[in-house]
Amino acid sequence: MVVGMALLAGCMTIGRDFPAQRISQLEIGATTREQVRELFGPPWRTGVEDGQPTWTYGLYRYALLGTTRTRDLVVRFDAHDVVASYSFNSTDPNDVVR
Repeated sequence: MVVGMALLAGCMTIGRDFPAQRISQLEIGATTREQVRELFGPPWRTGVEDGQPTWTYGLYRYALLGTTRTRDLVVRFDAHDVVASYSFNSTDPNDVVR
């Protein structure tokens, strides 16, 4: 029923919003898994990429009419639960990370 109502409204949201302005606080080789949780909350998805545990934060708003907006942050952790790398992507030009 919820999906049907979303289709009638012409939009659908998947995921959960996260504070993109905090991405600049991530430090490769220094930020711990617990600090990532404090910054962004629990991850929306978890997985493994090239043998490294990953956490994904994402918000995907799809629209039949209007603008589709997406943003996601993928954080990869090393064997010591420290950020090994991360990537951030967004369709919103206001999501500039410094």
